[in-house]
Amino acid sequence: MKIGFGNDHRGFETRKSIIGFIKQLGHQCIDFGSDSRNPVDYTDIAYAVSTSVAKKEIDMAVLVCSTGMGMCIAANKVKGIRATFCMDQMSAEISRHHNHSNVLCLSADLEDENLMHKIIETWLKTKTGGGRHKRRVDKIREIEECHDPRELK
Repeated sequence: MKIGFGNDHRGFETRKSIIGFIKQLGHQCIDFGSDSRNPVDYTDIAYAVSTSVAKKEIDMAVLVCSTGMGMCIAANKVKGIRATFCMDQMSAEISRHHNHSNVLCLSADLEDENLMHKIIETWLKTKTGGGRHKRRVDKIREIEECHDPRELK
């Protein structure tokens, strides 16, 4: 798969490790930066990466900022993005299987690199679920189109 990666200045220290780990898992990794500790707005990185996922230029993406939350909020503003903030392997697995997440957001301040690697590996290996999970994701798409999801059966 083609996986995007983006970080702000607070996620800079994890950058090389995560990109290398994604490649080690056999995926292509597209680096959206930031490539320095100089302050950058996480919103700009989240938008660039998420837009690339939404346009299907890349398959999925991993974003890292201080808490992971800012990136997650910004990414979810892009139509077609289902970004999730995960702090453990269970939330990573459920976010993929149940919610078909396509952007994973991590915290540079709250998670060490070893845990990040475990979360990333679990998230990338987990398949999306069908049945009720697909139906619910379809309803999320309806909400994005400003339609009432209760009208879908």
